[in-house]
Amino acid sequence: MKIKRKINKQVGDVLLNRLLVSLGILLLIRIGTFLPVPGINHSELAFYIQRHSVTKSLVSTFSGDNTFVIGLFTLNIFPYINATILVQLLTGFSPQLGKLQKEGDFEGRRSISRLTRFITLIWAIIQAAGVTLYLKQILFGWNYFLAFEIILWLTSGAMIVLWLSELITDYGLGNGASLLIYTNIISNLPNLCQKVIVENSENFTIFSAIGIVLLVVISLYGIVFLQEGIRKIPLISSKQLNQSSVQDVVNNYLPLRFNQAGVMPIILTTAILVIPNYIINLGIFPWLNFLTSFKFIYWIGYFILILTFSRFYSSIILNPKDISDQLQKMAVAIPGVRPGLQTTFYLKQVINRVTQIGATMLATITIVPNFVESTLNLTGLNGLSTTSLLILAGVVLDLFREINNIYYSNVYNNRYQ
Repeated sequence: MKIKRKINKQVGDVLLNRLLVSLGILLLIRIGTFLPVPGINHSELAFYIQRHSVTKSLVSTFSGDNTFVIGLFTLNIFPYINATILVQLLTGFSPQLGKLQKEGDFEGRRSISRLTRFITLIWAIIQAAGVTLYLKQILFGWNYFLAFEIILWLTSGAMIVLWLSELITDYGLGNGASLLIYTNIISNLPNLCQKVIVENSENFTIFSAIGIVLLVVISLYGIVFLQEGIRKIPLISSKQLNQSSVQDVVNNYLPLRFNQAGVMPIILTTAILVIPNYIINLGIFPWLNFLTSFKFIYWIGYFILILTFSRFYSSIILNPKDISDQLQKMAVAIPGVRPGLQTTFYLKQVINRVTQIGATMLATITIVPNFVESTLNLTGLNGLSTTSLLILAGVVLDLFREINNIYYSNVYNNRYQ
């Protein structure tokens, strides 16, 4: 009992210290989001934002709803997220980057990290320049020196946020980048709920309320299953093959997640489907209006693209030949399957099936809000996006895993050291 109390106290102290670090940094970043960038007349900006929905949408994308200021940390963690996505895609196509990632040693990870930071810097400059050029039509005193100053402030803010997020990952509780996205989503939930209630006040009934509750419950259940669901492929080592009793064999397995790609298929699909809207708004190819007129066609396209991108992204992350080679090097085999080519073929079949199931579930969950909107004659439910719910569920599950790791690490240290 004494040892257990000692372990619980140590774990409690570690978790409290890490939690305080995370909360302190998140609060600092949140304050920095509303710290005005010098050189901008924010009275003019607030006046313009309140009267132009496009500008309001642009600012809310970075800083959240009901925000009327371009702050130091306005770009937040978004340049880093975009850079990470780009590096992951490059890793799949570049043999050199793929080799660095597969090696998994300190130098390889550091090289990937340096590349990600460099692309983050470039992306932050691009996004800062985009915001600055858009402000040209709003601010009366706009000039090239002011533009350079705004780009410098926003880019510096984005890199400071990246550094602070890495501090959370190293010394706090949870992953810094994930927690920043999590706080952005949570901060917008009250506005989203208010928007759904206001826009649907006339059509809102008890059936609408039940439909929304069922939507959230089913989506969360499906998302948790996608995040945690695995297909176990049993493994056996060469030493275990010589054991006389099957009961003596340790139950080892290779876990294959149903959703290897995470939110990437949804992000890529959304990016592709935005293109027709841009073309229509520019007045080019007006016949493309039928894509937005018939929601059924849009849903089918969304479903097919998510299936396609899920398979594509999973093929980048999981290479059956690489897994087969690694198993052979470790003298580990799949029972009933010969090492080498036969193992590669077997893994390819299993990975394809698992990916297909996960992709179908992900695509189904993604279009459920649209189906509920049409069925119940509601609007504004797209804010309850699968991407947001995936991130929320993923962050919470990761926090639980980290807490468990801290607990068992302390148990091990007290027993064996």
